[in-house]
Amino acid sequence: MLSFSILGALQIRTALGPAEISGDLQRTLIQTLLVNEGQSISGESLIEEMWGDSVPDNQANALQAHISRLRRKLRSLEPDRVNSRVTIHPSGYRLTVGEGELDAVEFIKTVRQAEVAAASDPATTARLLADALAMWRGPVFGDFTGGTLCQLACGRYEEHRMRAMELRFDAELSLRNHAAVLAELHDAHTNHPLRERFCEQLMIALYRSGRQADALNVYRRMWQHLSDELGIEPSPSLRRVENAILSHDPALTWNSPAPVVLQPA
Repeated sequence: MLSFSILGALQIRTALGPAEISGDLQRTLIQTLLVNEGQSISGESLIEEMWGDSVPDNQANALQAHISRLRRKLRSLEPDRVNSRVTIHPSGYRLTVGEGELDAVEFIKTVRQAEVAAASDPATTARLLADALAMWRGPVFGDFTGGTLCQLACGRYEEHRMRAMELRFDAELSLRNHAAVLAELHDAHTNHPLRERFCEQLMIALYRSGRQADALNVYRRMWQHLSDELGIEPSPSLRRVENAILSHDPALTWNSPAPVVLQPA
């Protein structure tokens, strides 16, 4: 059995330890197959992803040569496996990935489980999301993002990560763990300065920590940043959090941290 990790630089683990995929084209090929999560991808798409504008003259043969090379490599890592992981279908090529073998799939599955638990069980939600976020070792594919399809996948997985962070912070705030996550919220807001949800959560955590002035300063800096970078004003939900802090709204104290609990002024 193999396991594939793409939430960070590409890693393949075998029963005997890690395995390497050598060559940029081979890495691009397996990364592209992996982000399709067991679905087929056309030969034309693989060729575009691997070579871009520098397509070789005999592109079909060149692709087939790389497919064969990848098959041999994966077979050498699983000598007892009967069928090849890389198969050809009418719709293209497919890399078989079993249950629990691809970290990105397991990550998204865990996030969805946490979303179900979020409304009624913040402790389970926080635990699930902490486990899911611990799967990340760095940016998807590390510093080798590949072509357009892989880059789009990077963006998709990163958005899932942002969603997981937001849900986890919501759960931790619901559990009165504002002090424990304050430093992480500072980092999240600093690293993603245009993501208003992190700003809202940081303001709430600061307010609950007795730091009303700091919470309002975070809002003012966010307002200035949005104005300078995008030419827009803060969203209604972010403005409601500011108004709630100014008026010492009891809903901010221990209720659910989601801004939707705050009524519009």
